[in-house]
Amino acid sequence: MHRLRTCAAKLRPLTASQTVKNVSNSGAAVSRTFQQGRFYTAPVAAEPFLSGTSSNYVEEMYFAWLENPQSVHKSWDVFFRNANMGAAPGTAYQSPPPLGASLASLSQAQSMVVAQPNVDKLVEDHLAVQSLIRAYQIRGHHVAQLDPLGILDADLEASVPANLATSSNGLAFYGLDESDLDKVFHLPTTTFIGGNETALPLREIIQRMEMSYCQHIGVEFMFINDLEQCQWIRQKFETPRAMQFNNEEKRTLLARLVRSTRFEEFLQRKWSSEKRFGLEGCEVLIPALKTIIDKSSENGVENVIMGMPHRGRLNVLANVIRKELEQIFCQFDSKLEAADEGTGDVKYHLGMYHRRINRVSNKNITLSLMANPSHLEAVDPVVQGKTKAEQFYLSDTEGKQVMSILLHGDAAFAGQGIVYETFHLSDLPSYTTHGTIHVVVNNQIGFTTDPRVARSSPYPTDVARVVNAPIFHVNGDDPEAVMYVCNVAAEWRNTFHKDVVVDLVCFRRNGHNEMDEPMFTQPLMYKQIKRQKSVLKKYAEKLTSEGVVTQQEFEEEMAKYDKICEEAYTRSKDEKIMHIKHWLDSPWPGFFTLDGQPKSMTCPSTGLTEDMLNHIGNIASSVPIEDFTIHGGLTRILKGRGEMVKNRMVDWALAEYMAFGSLLNEGIHIRLSGQDVERGTFSHRHHVLHDQNVDKKTCIPMNHLWPNQAPYTVCNSSLSEYGVLGFELGFAMASPNALVLWEAQFGDFHNTAQCIIDQFISPGQAKWVRQNGIVLLLPHGMEGMGPEHSSARPERFLQMCNDDPDVVPKFTEDFVVRQLYDTNWIVVNCSTPANYFHVLRRQILLPFRKPVSAVPTRTYICSASLPLPI
Repeated sequence: MHRLRTCAAKLRPLTASQTVKNVSNSGAAVSRTFQQGRFYTAPVAAEPFLSGTSSNYVEEMYFAWLENPQSVHKSWDVFFRNANMGAAPGTAYQSPPPLGASLASLSQAQSMVVAQPNVDKLVEDHLAVQSLIRAYQIRGHHVAQLDPLGILDADLEASVPANLATSSNGLAFYGLDESDLDKVFHLPTTTFIGGNETALPLREIIQRMEMSYCQHIGVEFMFINDLEQCQWIRQKFETPRAMQFNNEEKRTLLARLVRSTRFEEFLQRKWSSEKRFGLEGCEVLIPALKTIIDKSSENGVENVIMGMPHRGRLNVLANVIRKELEQIFCQFDSKLEAADEGTGDVKYHLGMYHRRINRVSNKNITLSLMANPSHLEAVDPVVQGKTKAEQFYLSDTEGKQVMSILLHGDAAFAGQGIVYETFHLSDLPSYTTHGTIHVVVNNQIGFTTDPRVARSSPYPTDVARVVNAPIFHVNGDDPEAVMYVCNVAAEWRNTFHKDVVVDLVCFRRNGHNEMDEPMFTQPLMYKQIKRQKSVLKKYAEKLTSEGVVTQQEFEEEMAKYDKICEEAYTRSKDEKIMHIKHWLDSPWPGFFTLDGQPKSMTCPSTGLTEDMLNHIGNIASSVPIEDFTIHGGLTRILKGRGEMVKNRMVDWALAEYMAFGSLLNEGIHIRLSGQDVERGTFSHRHHVLHDQNVDKKTCIPMNHLWPNQAPYTVCNSSLSEYGVLGFELGFAMASPNALVLWEAQFGDFHNTAQCIIDQFISPGQAKWVRQNGIVLLLPHGMEGMGPEHSSARPERFLQMCNDDPDVVPKFTEDFVVRQLYDTNWIVVNCSTPANYFHVLRRQILLPFRKPVSAVPTRTYICSASLPLPI
């Protein structure tokens, strides 16, 4: 009998009037599942025949009917059918026809079954509505109004997906029609559009899904394979009235737009014929970045490291990093003399480091913008490496104190392979920075190239899908939508510590630079751009109409910033000398003198006592932890090392071990990275031992040398050279008191990382007064490995040493050290293990930092059979 009652209770259909009544009378939200939300009108107590001893009889009849409907009287058959169709028990009962009556009366009784709601249709309609909701979550971004110009679709596709209600046959796709629009449907647990309501008419459901996913924000997230993350995003964008800002927040947003816009206008007035790669058309980038930083600071972030291309860099330096305006303006003076050595660089490539109070969170925050060459995305892994280093030195294992923000252009984000390589590092244990916020300045054009011939993917951001990063597309002419998306992005990173992408769909008001004529190649786009109001003017009109600000207050805000710029311009005329070190993105406090020079030009001895060498050698030839089973072949290798130590001999691997170990004892962190470096390409290193019986149980003897030693990090990288070398370069920037090494699997593989070598490592000090002590290990040789691996091309490195043949150096007491200081980098061809040992130690003992390229041959590295005396 219980089954009968349950059946009747569960299948009773819910009418629209009952839904409204139940929702209005309920203080708490009712469960959203389809079955659990059912109600029946007649209480069981009102049906006496279902109580007492008769209930047992009815239950037996019910079970019999379930097995064979024809085994019970026709009246019971009608009763059970009606109950299953949703009728209350009292209504489901029909009196049997009198004896001798015609079958017409029985047919009339049976007709009640047909009159009841069609449960199959009801279920189908609810499933259809759930599918419709899911369609908006998956594909709503395709019809979002993202282009401020209204002439292109952000996904390069003009058609509306057939499974959205706004398509020509959207409802018919689900077996629905307009007559269903006013029907009420229960909402699934995978949507939050109802707020406190658990059911809504279909018309309202469609309207709310359109508001959530098809306006000025397009959300791509349904490819993420984590339910909690998907639910989090749904709640952020579907909850009714989620995107609300108070008047103070709107005024702050307007003030930031004023600064962003008027800065560019000021530069245009003063230097109309100068290249500056302005931000016009995407002025909303400045308040967007400041919103991300504000929210991150509130969440505990103390250090933000940024990388970006040249477009908008001066504006970011001025209004986000807060570089002194006069220092920026004086860069436009062609007569400015350089006070520092080197060539310097154009103003829109320079970086900056600044610590200040965040006015929203009232907390200290350090902002660093990395210098970047013209190679747009090359700085991406460099930023990630420096971020990882700062997290490492702060023991920030979850990325709660240090984070990175990367800015991209749409064409470069889609076209540059280094973007993928950098994403590919995002979740690797030794490379993760626990979430990066990517902001794409989507001008919908690349120099002169139309996006329809510049990428194969619908969006420029599709590369981010490979790491399950949510992508938030937003119309750049809706500042409030941009601010909301940036707040959500910062909260996502703080909550899940994973990458996220903000795609600012905007336009480029000028050409590629201020001197370029875009009408040659994009006439229709630029006709529309010339008619386009600035986002500042649009937003000011909006706030004025809302009564948030008056026209006079708006004009006063503009005049206030114009005055700041004019005063800074006046002060900039007094600047006669350019100090490149004032633009340094990675200062090393205390390492140099106050004017940025080495404290001496001498190098201490690189030798060690034999006792220390023996101690390191003994650890190198042992397994320092108990209950650890190593491979039999490795046992022989370690035994051989022990014999070398006893006989006062050393090979290449042991010399490296001794150099590393001694530096660790001196408090120098060492990080060795690259493809297969833990074992070594030639099976010579074996810095990580693997237990032969327990998966993932490893031992690094180097970390068991001394009680208070510095940590040693050795990590196999992904199969990437460009990305990983850039990452290690960035890691080496953070501190001079670390030895960072990148080893190529074979030396010739460095050519796939040539951009990092040519644009950062070799000229870094000359362009940006930025020293770096990274070591490149490039093994090569003619040992039957083929023509590619025969040479690491050392002649290329020698050519880039900046050795001036017309200058004869003065032979002074510090000649040897100064010769190293005056070169771009140090190229070494170590012919003995002792050479290698002293080169590694000298790299840290020098009073300055220079990159080192070591090009040993495979014969030297694999010289275990030819050890040399200590």
